[in-house]
Amino acid sequence: MTHVMKGVRMLEVAQFTFVPAAGAVLTDWGADVIKVEHPVRGDAQRGIQMLQRLAVNPQRSSLMQHPNRGKRSVGIDISTPEGQELLYEIAKTCDIFLTNYLPQARQKLKIDLEHIREANPDIIYVRGSAFGEKGPDREKGGFDSTSYWARAGSATLVTPKELDGPLLQPGPAYGDTIGGMNIAGGIAAALFHRERTGEALEVDVSLLSTGIWATACSIDVAMEKPDEPDIFSASMPGSSNYGSNPFIGAFETSDGKHICLSVLSPGPYIEDVFSHLDIPEMAQDERFSTAEAIMSNTGAAYDQVRKAIAAKPFDYWTERLKTMRGQWAPYQTVHDIPKDEQVLANDFIFEVESADGGPPIRLVANPVQFNKKGATNTRAPEASEHTELFLMELGLEWDRIEDLKNKKAIA
Repeated sequence: MTHVMKGVRMLEVAQFTFVPAAGAVLTDWGADVIKVEHPVRGDAQRGIQMLQRLAVNPQRSSLMQHPNRGKRSVGIDISTPEGQELLYEIAKTCDIFLTNYLPQARQKLKIDLEHIREANPDIIYVRGSAFGEKGPDREKGGFDSTSYWARAGSATLVTPKELDGPLLQPGPAYGDTIGGMNIAGGIAAALFHRERTGEALEVDVSLLSTGIWATACSIDVAMEKPDEPDIFSASMPGSSNYGSNPFIGAFETSDGKHICLSVLSPGPYIEDVFSHLDIPEMAQDERFSTAEAIMSNTGAAYDQVRKAIAAKPFDYWTERLKTMRGQWAPYQTVHDIPKDEQVLANDFIFEVESADGGPPIRLVANPVQFNKKGATNTRAPEASEHTELFLMELGLEWDRIEDLKNKKAIA
């Protein structure tokens, strides 16, 4: 990948996934990201030992590799005066300061805007938060399950009313990863603005704003139709909620998997779709032969589509439908995706070395490519792995490094 951020340095004081994921994207793009961690505890996410029912290997933890690949870890206790002074020295060499600490914590640790800007007036100051930098909830923390998934509307949008409660977020760091990409985009824009004007901006992205951006089209329509509470109603799996188009829906195969059809304009595709479903004769049926006819007889056409797909297994359809002109996709699991030929052909998965000397760790690349090149990167650092080397690179004498160690200001 073209390193469009080569020469850019970012100072990151952040934990977990949402905000650090932005730093990971910047390292994919070539930036030098200095991750400051507590010299004893490290990033709190390093302490996660179980992911649902799976034990986490600290040296191969995907939860750490995904948002921290490519960074350098420097262990500094920023609650100490010596640690704060050192942080400011690093900030003087950086283009960006990135944090997800809450306002009171930023003030207590003296890492808020005024403190960092006093050290470097030209630094771009970036905050990631749960609910935004203003308003009554600015001091509240949150995770993507609360701020992104629940509060921003995704959960209710995907939950059928027949269920007793809302569906849970699909997998760990779902909104975090999307939000991290938003932060990376904001940083890129702020760097461009500074290059053009000389002005260093503040950048704010929250999980709440990311969540309502994800549901924006639904929210926009709801604001236009405030008197229609059920304007978007999710259907139970297996229900025949086909509207006026029989070529849209999730269709079960003979082996219990599913194919998504999304042929939004059925008219031009009637013959092609029925032919690929192995029922070409349906295109000659007067009930289905024109756009007007098929939309007037949607129920009958939908039944034909459903029966056709139910007659053959998933693998048959994924091969058979490759030449169909209308839009479709297989419903894949997280185990299917790393084997998807299109994913692999486009370098959407890449590898980093493992700290334990084992096989490479496969990771999902950030979704942006330059000049058709996939991402390359190094593994996430061990906690405080680069402290001494980085501080010597910064120009600190060994005697001062030893003194900071003795005062427990650094690892």
